[in-house]
Amino acid sequence: MPSITGRSAVDELPGDDGRPPLEGDRAATGRLGDRIFGGLATGAGVFVIALVSLVGVFLVVQAVPSLLNNNANFLTSREWVASGEDPRFGIVDLLWATIVTSIIAMVVAVPLGVAVALFITQYAPHWLSKPAAALVDLLAAVPSIVYGFWGLKIAGQYFEPVQDVLTGALGWFPLFTDGGISASSTLAFAGLILAIMILPIVTAISREVFAQVPTTHKEGALALGATQWEMIRTAVLPFGKPGVISAAMLGLGRALGETLAVTLLLSALNTSDAFSFSIFGGGETFASRIANDAGEFDSAQKTGAYIAAGLVLFILTFIVNAAARVVIERRKAFSE
Repeated sequence: MPSITGRSAVDELPGDDGRPPLEGDRAATGRLGDRIFGGLATGAGVFVIALVSLVGVFLVVQAVPSLLNNNANFLTSREWVASGEDPRFGIVDLLWATIVTSIIAMVVAVPLGVAVALFITQYAPHWLSKPAAALVDLLAAVPSIVYGFWGLKIAGQYFEPVQDVLTGALGWFPLFTDGGISASSTLAFAGLILAIMILPIVTAISREVFAQVPTTHKEGALALGATQWEMIRTAVLPFGKPGVISAAMLGLGRALGETLAVTLLLSALNTSDAFSFSIFGGGETFASRIANDAGEFDSAQKTGAYIAAGLVLFILTFIVNAAARVVIERRKAFSE
């Protein structure tokens, strides 16, 4: 309805500060700024997608000629002779070492990171929570090569008794047989070092998610008689599950592609030996093999073979992140 002054009721609605809208209020909505920001955000998203696509195309173009000249099964062969008239190379050893070290890292880092995040956000007093969070975050600032040397020279000797116990008790199982090499050069120990390296990622993201749990959810659970742990189990963990999954996948991506620390630690296997499933054996990951042999890229055929290995790692990382995205979206849809 029109008012006495002749203006509509909409025109008389107060502004955010309680006063009637002024003539300049429409210009103050920032529509031009919104369009600029939206354009920049869209451009950044398109740029990232294009960049990742171009990387994938580059890897495929460079790898295909070498794969066509390969005289062995790329997915099942353990040989790695990337040059000469009879190139024969496969990735089964690299794939196994990469997956095993990453799984070990995830099994150790994710529960520990979530537990640390819960302690910092739910149990620790205020005077302790911030220093503890900063201390954990400092682990992310330690260079990879430092972790590698620390594991090789110091921590490895303390892992040897653990390996002896496990091989003595579970040596009958192929996964825990003694590989006959130094404890600091095994897949299991490399996985533990990777777990320490990805712990700050898992902890930081989980901590931020747990800190955003609505206070009403937690107070409601406590008001109904839940203990502290029951409140965490029924209110905090369900709310933070998508964030924990995201943190785990980011950590897994770091573990899959880690190079320096793994290169320093792992002992390369002789392809003439029988394949072993033991985590107490040696091996090379995709990243460490490429780093170890980077100085040998003296021909297109050899370079293409290593790029093909890098392409598999690229696809593996992409699949992991895509699967994580699907899980998170399904979880959000279920929660809604």
